[in-house]
Amino acid sequence: MHTTPRFLQGVYSFEGKGLDRPGLVDGTLSYVVPGGVVAQPVYFRGGNASDELICVLLMRDGQPMRYFPIGAKSDVHVPLRVVEDLDSGTGLEVHVAAPAGVSGTVIVDLGLVEV
Repeated sequence: MHTTPRFLQGVYSFEGKGLDRPGLVDGTLSYVVPGGVVAQPVYFRGGNASDELICVLLMRDGQPMRYFPIGAKSDVHVPLRVVEDLDSGTGLEVHVAAPAGVSGTVIVDLGLVEV
């Protein structure tokens, strides 16, 4: 079986609108599973340079799929033990939620594999 790794990663600025109001971090953190393959998210690493708790969300077709809370000036590494198949055409986006008025920088490294 041939697999292809894919990564959504980078360092991005954000402006919080509320922990209950996530927004797309950046358009480059979007991915659509290509035709003829199945994708699986396998890990998430993230860092938060702000002074407040934030939450990074993995959105699947516009709905929350996974939540990754990251403490103030902290980081997290989450190997995704429950791996779900994402069929062709499924859209993923990385969003961030932060308290209203909080600005900061988030570091994102999401690893996927196409099968």
